[in-house]
Amino acid sequence: MPFTPDLVDELNTLIHFDLASTQQGIKIHKTASPEIIAATRRLHDKGLLTQVDGGYLTSLGRDAVEHVHAALTILTSLPLARPIDAS
Repeated sequence: MPFTPDLVDELNTLIHFDLASTQQGIKIHKTASPEIIAATRRLHDKGLLTQVDGGYLTSLGRDAVEHVHAALTILTSLPLARPIDAS
């Protein structure tokens, strides 16, 4: 299943959460883009956020953000050096 624009908006919303503190959430203001507002609502509906406009991560949300950060790190890292063909 490819990433849909809605899923990309959700991933981009999740990446803004700081995993260093459970006491820090985010607030999506009504002036944010409609796509981010909708993504935040979907994340709340999926049980990842405590509030419809952001709030804090739930336990499931924290797990998701850890995976999002890991995937972003892997996908943005430098490629590994390829072995030299000795033949």
